[in-house]
Amino acid sequence: MKMNHNHPFHLVDYSPWPLTGAIGVLTLVSGMIKWFHNFNMNLLILGYIIIIMTMFQWWRDICREGTFQGKHTMLVTTGLRWGMILFIISEVFFFLSFFWAFFHGSLSPNIEIGSMWPPSNIIPFNPFQIPLLNTIILITSGVTVTWAHHSIMENNYSQMTQSLFLTIILGIYFTILQAYEYIEAPFTIADSIYGSTFFMATGFHGLHVMIGTIFLLICLIRHLNEHFSKSHHFGFEAAAWYWHFVDVVWLFLYISIYWWGN
Repeated sequence: MKMNHNHPFHLVDYSPWPLTGAIGVLTLVSGMIKWFHNFNMNLLILGYIIIIMTMFQWWRDICREGTFQGKHTMLVTTGLRWGMILFIISEVFFFLSFFWAFFHGSLSPNIEIGSMWPPSNIIPFNPFQIPLLNTIILITSGVTVTWAHHSIMENNYSQMTQSLFLTIILGIYFTILQAYEYIEAPFTIADSIYGSTFFMATGFHGLHVMIGTIFLLICLIRHLNEHFSKSHHFGFEAAAWYWHFVDVVWLFLYISIYWWGN
């Protein structure tokens, strides 16, 4: 039954997805604990399946609300913009904690790690090999996602498709190179504060790259289904903001941890 409102706000319909999402996260974390202690991944895999199914159906509903049902009015979109801005600010402080830990350990290294940085038993990465290549990849992806944004504002469908596809490929390439770097790493997360801060900071950034790549992939699928227009494309704009944030965090990681910390 269609309801007519005399206000521009979006009153969210009843949805089972917050509940199924919470159940999925509970199953996932319980599965991780079981995996750590019993080396059994069954519950972990079940948690991933529940979360992926919830994500798919929840995003499907939001896409319907924003396109076919027309519930994302200008006022609602403004609220979504502020929500994304505050989310990115919270992410800035999340990464700030890792940089704080890194600089706390590196600027005043204690006697337990040899009073030097990097610690005496650590062989750090060469910043001018894979890390530099990854930096070039992410800067290039920032250019291509900006190209995609300008293309959609100019109603250029084909260039939007090409540039968004290129950005996704670059994101996947970055993830593959970082995985290779982790496999070849001469130290582990258990190797003093250097290993801990390195893998926590770069690992969470890698996770954000994967999330951003999925975000952009969803936007590409929506673009191919003509969900976006010149004046109504905040879903993609939010993904572009997020991707630029990921790029900037990597630049700080590269300069501080890979180059200066070396």
